Amino acid sequence: MVGAITGAPVNMAPIDIVTAAMQEAAERMEPNRPYSIQRAAVVAANASLHERELLKLDALSAAAAHALHGRGVPELAATMAAESGVSVFKVGFDTWVGAGPEVTFAQCIHACLDELKGLTAAAQ
Repeated sequence: MVGAITGAPVNMAPIDIVTAAMQEAAERMEPNRPYSIQRAAVVAANASLHERELLKLDALSAAAAHALHGRGVPELAATMAAESGVSVFKVGFDTWVGAGPEVTFAQCIHACLDELKGLTAAAQ
């Protein structure tokens, strides 16, 4: 994911960079959907695994923010884009494992990003 962030085109908005990196990860995960569904159920049923999952998502967000900041994105913007991107990834993942096989993980991420953009546009 960090490689996708650092290698993104210069003119992309930080949130779009993070989302593209998350969609790339989603595409790599797609063939492992049965495993992901089973893993999600195990994590949801075990509080300590759920806590560990949240720690991993926090580390992912920190790595994304660091990579964005390294591209020259101001710290606050880098942190907000990274946290938002990881939230989109998390909700997209939860949606994906609960959806039917006709829905891809990348589609779920795209739908979540559209929802987030709609929420922020409505606030303006």
